[in-house]
Order: sequence, then C-alpha cells, then structure tokens
Amino acid sequence: MNIRERIQQQVFRLNGLSLNEFDISQPPGDPGLFGPDHVIWRVHGDFTSMLCGGISALMLQMLHPAALAGVWDHSNFRQDMMGRLRRTSQFIAVTTFGNTADANILIDRVKRIHLRVTGVDNAGKPYAASDPHLLTWVHVAETSRFLAAHLRYKNPQLSLADQDRYYQEAALVAEALGAQRVPKSVQAVEAYLQMMRPELICDARTLEVMQLLINAPAPSWQAKPAMRVMLKAGMGLLPDWAQQQIQQPVAPLTQWRVDREMAVIAALLRWSIQRGAYTRAMQRMGR
Repeated sequence: MNIRERIQQQVFRLNGLSLNEFDISQPPGDPGLFGPDHVIWRVHGDFTSMLCGGISALMLQMLHPAALAGVWDHSNFRQDMMGRLRRTSQFIAVTTFGNTADANILIDRVKRIHLRVTGVDNAGKPYAASDPHLLTWVHVAETSRFLAAHLRYKNPQLSLADQDRYYQEAALVAEALGAQRVPKSVQAVEAYLQMMRPELICDARTLEVMQLLINAPAPSWQAKPAMRVMLKAGMGLLPDWAQQQIQQPVAPLTQWRVDREMAVIAALLRWSIQRGAYTRAMQRMGR
C-alpha cells in the first residue's frame, strides 16, 4: 500500500465510509435527496473543510445545555469519540450523497433514537432530542460551521445566492428529522444565532467536553500533527463571541499560521482521497 492509499484509508476510518453499511455507488441513476447539481454536494464533498467544520459545529452545539446533556447522558462520546465521529459522518454522507432509500433509512433511524433521548439538563430543565427547537439549534450550529469552513478552506468565492441555496437544501434533512422554523438564508442564520445566544452557556461540563476534543485521539500517530491543526482551525471557525465563551480565543497571528498549515494539509488530503463519498455518488450518476 502506497502513501496515498494509506492516507485515504485513515480518512475512511474517520468519515464513516469504513463502516461499509451503505453503498453510495449504487444504484445507478438514483440522485438521492439531492443530486450533483445541488450546492450541498459541493459543500459536503470536501473532506478537509467538512472535518474542520464538524469540529467547530460540535464546539458550538455543546454551548446549548440541552444539546450537551443529550450527548453527556445518552452517548459514549467521552469513551469513543472516534466512533461518534464516524456515525455522524456516515449520516451526513448518506443523507447528502446516498441513494434515496438509504438516506430515508438513516433519517428514520435517527428519529427513533431521538425518541429515547430525554432527561434533565445540568440546570434542572427537561430536554428531549426530538424537540423541534433543539433540532433546529443542532442543525444550524452544524450547517453554519460547514459553510464557514467551505468558505475559508475550499471556495471563498461561493456566491451569496449559492450560500442561501445551501441552507435551503440542507433544511430538507433537518425538517425530515422534525426541526421547525429552520432558517434558510445567510441573513436568517446569522439572525438565528444572535437570537439563540441568551440560551447558550459554558460551564464546567462544557469545558470538560472541550478538553476531550482538544485531547481527542488521532487515527494514527502520523495523523496527530494534522489533527492538532484542524482542531485549531475548528476553533477559528467559531464566531468571535463563541470563542470567548469557551475560553479559546484565536489570535489573528495564530489564525494566519493555522490557515497556512491548513493549505498544506488540504492539498495532501485532496490528492490522497480518490474514492470519497462525492466521487462515488458522481459515478452513480454517470458523471
């Protein structure tokens, strides 16, 4: 196995394709929930920016006490962070790039899981993962960081119209899961994030999760330096107010250095990944 194949194999261990549960290359001609002409395929098709955006999304999501409590009480996130990452990545890959049947299977599976995730958060307030308000928060925190990462590390020239289209398209999955009043434009998402700020807190539990992320294991010792840079990139993608809230402000000079290092990492990963979800889906569509 050459260096290119070894890097690709390590990526697949992270992004859910290694689970081999769904075949994104089949059946021919099935566009799935979207298709190759949708903006969401472009945004979700780049592993490097999506991983940075996913790290940032998790940091932002955890500022909501109900979102944090759901993960804290009902998942093995603290013991198996890589497993959690793989399952989340699988959901995004299959609902974005998979065939229609597989995408709907995963959506229904997650909805059933959400029905079992209930409890009381750290402040004594009841929560339920199926709560439309909470589902919308998790979705917006996620998609806003994916788009921020795409604009910084893949395509800064993506038009405002296409950014709005991305939010409109991504809302389809959120609404299928039960989210309501999902913002569907750049302006609406920014207004929503500002509206949610009074609900967000950073307490000892939040900081513990942040430390788990900071010290997350890499898939191999060779990947450790790149993972450290991508973690810092994820922090830098947070809104300034969120960086301050989690006590991890990224100084301009640090951000400049991270961006330079990310350019090298992105080039290497894009050269290495030859059979990612986007490529398999394009082949399914005869592109």
